[in-house]
Amino acid sequence: MSQANHIDFLNDPIAGTLKKMTIPVIYGMVLLMTFNLVDTFFVGLLGTQPLAAISFTFPVTFTVISLMIGLGIGTSAVIAKFLGKGDKKSAQLNASVALYLGAAIVMCLSFMGYIFTDEIFTLLGASPALLIYIHQYIDIWYLGSLFLIGPMVGNAILRASGDTKTPSIVMGSAGLINAILDPILIFGVGPIPALGMQGAAIATLISWFFGFSFVLYVLVVKKKLVTMKLPQFSLVYQSAKHILKIGVPAAGANMLTPLAAAVMTAIVARYGESAVAAFGVGSRIESIACLVVLAMSMTLPPFISQNFGAGKMERVAEGYKTSIKFVLLWQVLIYLILIAIAPFIANAFAKEQAVADIIRLFIWILPLGYGLQGVIILTNSSFNALHKPMTALTLSIVRLFICYVPLAYLGSILYGLEGFFIGALLGNMVMAGISYRSFSKQFTLKTITPQVSS
Repeated sequence: MSQANHIDFLNDPIAGTLKKMTIPVIYGMVLLMTFNLVDTFFVGLLGTQPLAAISFTFPVTFTVISLMIGLGIGTSAVIAKFLGKGDKKSAQLNASVALYLGAAIVMCLSFMGYIFTDEIFTLLGASPALLIYIHQYIDIWYLGSLFLIGPMVGNAILRASGDTKTPSIVMGSAGLINAILDPILIFGVGPIPALGMQGAAIATLISWFFGFSFVLYVLVVKKKLVTMKLPQFSLVYQSAKHILKIGVPAAGANMLTPLAAAVMTAIVARYGESAVAAFGVGSRIESIACLVVLAMSMTLPPFISQNFGAGKMERVAEGYKTSIKFVLLWQVLIYLILIAIAPFIANAFAKEQAVADIIRLFIWILPLGYGLQGVIILTNSSFNALHKPMTALTLSIVRLFICYVPLAYLGSILYGLEGFFIGALLGNMVMAGISYRSFSKQFTLKTITPQVSS
């Protein structure tokens, strides 16, 4: 295994280890986010209907991707724990099963989606005219979705082994390929005809195929973390059960977030289109402002799982607390930067003064709680890493539907839009305390044992 890309989770200094893991992931996520914006931009040039059509596909594609992310979380937790115990044979077995399992799940979901495309999107509200554009995109997307197991599950295997650079290279390279091919295939160049929506889908398929092929080569040939030989059924069943035990609740927690966002948007809609537009801008700002938190939520779990498997619980506790302290300090810095540039952001995104005013209000209040939100996110990912997925799912439900959304709604009733933002901030504050206390109790009560059932 290349030492350049490998990190020793069990012995390297904790702060330095987490830093070396997280920086490459941030790089890959920035590239991927940038190229996704480029993707949407080029489709938007085709007109309002194609842009509306691809927007309708988001709930469906997000469902498939969320399941793959959940499977990746389960895979990472199981494999990292085996590697921490020094059981490389079991790690290889579970990694192989995870890829087969991911392929089976994606193929079943995509086949069902393909069969019931008209029914699904009509139920979502798409008109017959839009269904034509939706078919042009989603039919090819379903075909290419099989290759999602490379970037989603394959990268999770690599991160579990201590390699965060390769997954970042894969994410960034796939995004770059997609961004280059989009204008060529959508609008046509030279002998290549203009394929419109189909071109956008084909560009995505090719970029995913590259990611799949690259990751598979690294896993099978270079690192030998995966074998192409299918194990006997009893071993496949046991491995799949362990992975899904964590993966399914993790996927469920992922899908709660857009549901809560939809409810929050519905509350904001009571204050008019200006408020909805400003809240949409704020949501995009949040995704960028919390980039480091999201990256750490991908790199902290493998560290925790390997040390969990090795029985080094003091490193688990220290790694968690180090991450929490860093995130809180980092997000204070981000808040100060956002406050300083708030007028520029508002003027850049808003043509109307009413929208600009609400964007500034959003920035003054909600980002103050992004560090607390980071505590919640890292705690949930840490519970998944400790093979306690139901605890993580429960905390997600409590956060979104007992603290965050209800307090935001209560605030809106009492003090209008400003109260809505303050209520959401208080929701994150309360939930951060609950999350941190819940994780700390795991060590106080000594309820964790580093054992893997066979």
